[in-house]
Amino acid sequence: MRLPPAIIGSTEEVLREVLRFTGPADGTLSRYFREHPRLGGRERGVIAEAIYGLLRNKSVYTNFAESGTGPIMRRMTLLGLADAAGVDALGGLSEEERVWLERVMQIDRSTLPAALRANLPEWLFDKLVARDGEAATLELAQAMNKPAPLDLRVNAIKADRDAVVAELAQAPILCESMPYAPLGIRVIKKPALQNLPLFKNGSIEVQDEGSQLLSQIVGAKRGEMVVDFCAGAGGKTLSLGAAMRNTGRLYAFDISDKRLAKLKPRLARSGLSNVHPVLIAHENDAKVKRLAGKIDRVLVDAPCSGLGTLRRNPDVKWRQTPQALSELNEKQISILSAAARLVKPGGRLVYATCSILDEENDAIVAQFLAARDDFTLLPMNQVLLEQKVALEMDDYLKLLPHKHQTDGFFAAVFERKK
Repeated sequence: MRLPPAIIGSTEEVLREVLRFTGPADGTLSRYFREHPRLGGRERGVIAEAIYGLLRNKSVYTNFAESGTGPIMRRMTLLGLADAAGVDALGGLSEEERVWLERVMQIDRSTLPAALRANLPEWLFDKLVARDGEAATLELAQAMNKPAPLDLRVNAIKADRDAVVAELAQAPILCESMPYAPLGIRVIKKPALQNLPLFKNGSIEVQDEGSQLLSQIVGAKRGEMVVDFCAGAGGKTLSLGAAMRNTGRLYAFDISDKRLAKLKPRLARSGLSNVHPVLIAHENDAKVKRLAGKIDRVLVDAPCSGLGTLRRNPDVKWRQTPQALSELNEKQISILSAAARLVKPGGRLVYATCSILDEENDAIVAQFLAARDDFTLLPMNQVLLEQKVALEMDDYLKLLPHKHQTDGFFAAVFERKK
């Protein structure tokens, strides 16, 4: 089926804005679609797929766009649309454009230089190659350049995983139980969930399997005092609250009013009454200090580069810079140190990121342990065994898309000495 010629102009318009990298691509797309209500569902789908394809494959597309004639932004747009919908679906092409597109779409991309195939910024490609070697970096990059599946978590206080899988099958929505997260379900295609009774009544939440595992290694129990230190929109908060069986007290701290506002409707659906969202000004806020030494378990899902989430947010690799990274490292150690004050003797502290870089992960842990002799590192293999998670790890949790089919996550677990 042919797409209307106007779709090329629309895609080019939104691409220009996205490539300024002034904000997240999903926000730019959402705003563009709100401002252009005449675009139909199919057209929106193709534009979004083309934009995300461009962000995933920007190095290759930029290289291809250097051939051909006409404005480079139009050539980039045509490449994205051709990948999303096929050359034959595009109306409004000149004969020259059609011939050029058909030629470049036939190029065997596996023959391109490794740095191009990785579709990573040069600084990041070089850093990963220096650590892991070229073959492993390419394997990781290729997994990062594929769209993520749709992962769900079953809300244990409202439903049972097998019953949810059976009910989704009636919809019919094909899904399977996850290998590691005991309440996780992976959906084979991406249906609209918002209208499903299971979603409306809070029986399921969207949450990557890796994120579910982060909540699980906190090991939150009934009746405990727990803090989600950087709660954001609350995906992990909700899973912690359910693990506590809606008992005890769970504080959801965040510095962003907007992020905490997104937690409220999810909280209402979940049926949890043990969650207390708290807006804080910074990690050393008085609201944090008054809980010093009182908390059983603290999760620090630290602000990070987000480079583990490229399957969902491919624009992050082009927006992130080495300079911003070093500023983040200062923030990460500061937040971890502040959160550590909350933990009572014998309590647990979990430091986590959605990053694949050592300087945000292993290096922060080493720096923290060097400064705090009242905390010991719990080996991750021991923590996973305690939580009955069938996953082989050493001292840290290191999840990667090409190995575990999750986003890239890191976690370390500490215990405060009694």
